[in-house]
Amino acid sequence: MRFLLTGGTGFIGQRLASRIVERGDSLTVLVRPSSRRDALAALGARFAVGDLTTGEGLTEAVRDVDCVLHLAGVTKAREPAGYFEGNANGTRRLAEAMAALPHPPRLVYCSSLAAAGPSTPERPRREEDPPAPVSTYGRSKLGGEEAVRELADKVPSVIVRPPMVYGPGDVEFIPSVIPMAKRGVALKSGFGPKRYSLIHVDDLNTALLAAAERGPTLDKADAARGVYTVSDGHEYSWEDVCAAVARALGRAPPTVLPVPDTVGYFLGLGSEAMARLRGTVPILNRDKVREMTCAAWTCTTERASKELGFAPTILLDQGLVGTLASYGHA
Repeated sequence: MRFLLTGGTGFIGQRLASRIVERGDSLTVLVRPSSRRDALAALGARFAVGDLTTGEGLTEAVRDVDCVLHLAGVTKAREPAGYFEGNANGTRRLAEAMAALPHPPRLVYCSSLAAAGPSTPERPRREEDPPAPVSTYGRSKLGGEEAVRELADKVPSVIVRPPMVYGPGDVEFIPSVIPMAKRGVALKSGFGPKRYSLIHVDDLNTALLAAAERGPTLDKADAARGVYTVSDGHEYSWEDVCAAVARALGRAPPTVLPVPDTVGYFLGLGSEAMARLRGTVPILNRDKVREMTCAAWTCTTERASKELGFAPTILLDQGLVGTLASYGHA
């Protein structure tokens, strides 16, 4: 197949680029003029220069490909407008450029479980559940989904909603747990039980490629058609996650200390203030805290298994071995 990949310089995108080249498929990566391309060029990828924030170059980029894998997006921003510009408006510009073609290629949009919203400890999220995002990030990713859905009669499209993603190249999730596992004390948001679905980056990429090759596409009359939640098929408590990271490091499970939600809110506020002083964008902010206070972020893989043939192969303990090795923790 001939693929155009957006977000190819990111954590998930770089792994997906390698996978596409290994398969023997044709790969073009959408990049900005200032994007670092060395690793992708070493793979043999071609490049299309374009900008999702202006639309420049998109019409040329989406021509002569069989499928567009859209991974580019904004995961942290100083202001809400930054999320919506990167996730909703950028996705709309890409879909519009595709819709303008005589024969648009297939579009696979990598959204997020945050767009669907949290679940409950008793019932994982399903594709037919009405979306109820709790964060600005989640609402912006849902905005991207809505943009894709509006053009679904012209562009054959699929939406994939992963939960928390980890693996080699992850710079946020597992790296934030490692120091706590080493110290033997891990913080937890709130006092009640918390449940999570996770997916290894390689399994997510398996799902994205399956969505590129098969399965139904979006239908305006059926909100669940062409939408897939994916995970490794298991649910984990926060204690399970921290203990697994500790095991991979050869340490005992850390003591988990609950932090009241109000304290978490002020920690997020303080992190934002410090980041403003430093001129950076924080990983922890009030938007992320809103997600952390929810009791569960779990989802089912039944539809993806049935319609895409998706079968995850990497569970947490196995996946953490390679992840930690990539950080130099052998």
